[in-house]
Amino acid sequence: MANAMGFTTVESNRHLPEVHSGSRSHWPVQETCITLAHGSGGKAMADLIADVFVSRFENPALALLNDQALVSLPNMPSLGNRLALTTDSYVVDPLFFPGGDIGALAINGTVNDLAMSGATPLYLTCGVILEEGLPLDTLRRVVDSMAQAAARAGVQVVAGDTKVVPRGSADKLFINTAGVGLVPEGISLSPQHIQPGDVVLVNGPIGDHGAAITVARADLALESCIESDCQPLNGLVEAILAACPQVRAMRDATRGGLATVVNEFALAAQVGFRLEEAGIPVRPAVQGLCEMLGLDPLYLANEGRVVVVAPSADAEAVLAAMQSHPAGHDSQIIGKVLAEPVGLVLLKTAFGSDRILDRLVGDQLPRIC
Repeated sequence: MANAMGFTTVESNRHLPEVHSGSRSHWPVQETCITLAHGSGGKAMADLIADVFVSRFENPALALLNDQALVSLPNMPSLGNRLALTTDSYVVDPLFFPGGDIGALAINGTVNDLAMSGATPLYLTCGVILEEGLPLDTLRRVVDSMAQAAARAGVQVVAGDTKVVPRGSADKLFINTAGVGLVPEGISLSPQHIQPGDVVLVNGPIGDHGAAITVARADLALESCIESDCQPLNGLVEAILAACPQVRAMRDATRGGLATVVNEFALAAQVGFRLEEAGIPVRPAVQGLCEMLGLDPLYLANEGRVVVVAPSADAEAVLAAMQSHPAGHDSQIIGKVLAEPVGLVLLKTAFGSDRILDRLVGDQLPRIC
């Protein structure tokens, strides 16, 4: 997408300020695979953008695609008084896996990064790197998934960019998404706010995404189907903040998993943590896979799990709010914050002893997002 993709507000996104766009005519793409011409900036590229991207991102206009998206400002103050910005790139292998694909991952990952600040996600941009020879049906399937994920999260993809590289210069398809949202007044989430005595919560079983990628990549024949937890978390975050605006910090446990997030919190706040192994939810199939392959579910990636630190007095209210939301039915309180040892995370094992959960060295599984 060499130019911006503008979209008008649709029924499912009534909270979004108006986005201005233009229109142009185009011909449906006839090729079955991506060619270098699709990155040339000419007619083949324009047809690809209009046929594959613009149509799926619900833009009724197909021409005058400017180099930026213009967004009306008058309604924004009602949503917040601070701007949240983020960007992320996605190179997951394989492109499709149980419970998701690179398209849904790109939308949900950026939506969730915005939500972790308490922001209401509004607009996303989409940049794609396409390898020559990529089947058009594969690209269409990915963009269909992106459109569905954006609708579910209540955001709009308003601008983008497309680049095509020669065969062998990339691995099929890479995606970059950037996002913008607004943080409501009175909401301030930061690890520096964490205090001794606070409690730690998670919204469901950990390690599903990393396990699903492992199974898909190795083509393991398992009786139990493990699916990624890929999902948007902005609705869950909204429910949590409605129940307790004083929540200290949130972070989605992606690469490095739960243990890495809690270590980051401990270092930033200069406190200690003790997690209860018995309270941390892990699906039996994920636990079994980890035992078989020598992996630790505490360090496996997630794409729909948020770690929440809240004041102890509000812990039950936060837990109830999380469990009442579809993205948090299986939420649990999994630990507490300690004054000491500073910067360390302890895991109380089933045997009653403490195990140090150190920061991950290297990566258990590369290219999981």
